[in-house]
Amino acid sequence: VKSIVTTILDECQFIFERISNTIMQISMKCSIAVHCLIFIHEAKGIAKVTSSLLSESTGSNPVVIRNILSALKKAGLITIPRGTGGAELCKDPSQITLYQIYAALEPNGVTSLIGIHPCEGRRCPVAQNIHKVLETPYRRIENAVKEAMEEITLQSMIQEFHRLMTDEKASKPVSR
Repeated sequence: VKSIVTTILDECQFIFERISNTIMQISMKCSIAVHCLIFIHEAKGIAKVTSSLLSESTGSNPVVIRNILSALKKAGLITIPRGTGGAELCKDPSQITLYQIYAALEPNGVTSLIGIHPCEGRRCPVAQNIHKVLETPYRRIENAVKEAMEEITLQSMIQEFHRLMTDEKASKPVSR
């Protein structure tokens, strides 16, 4: 019994570490992508948006930015003219959802958000059944996350950005 409990605790720790790392990686890629898309929207007609400019704005490595832009382009969310650069939105921001952005970066969709550790072939009865135990609750979580992300548009995030900029300006004292 003691060895089964130790095995269960070890596997739970492994699951926690794997989920924590996965969620952090996903949220960072998605937040960088949203940052880029808002920047692209705001810079329209003002500046040519390049991976170098986005790298400077986000503080991310230019290679990371190019990979994110490539995924967004492949998903049909942006265009990037060959050679000259200058990313632009392909759709109105009200037609781009947070889920579309996320799915562009994570081909497996929200199923990559929550994983199940590999434990087949172990003698532990919990290990032998954990996939079946977690299947339904994880599917419910994935569906809820997807639904929530589909309700959030790039337009609503741009509006929030503008609100924050207006609030920031209003809170600064006027210098004379």
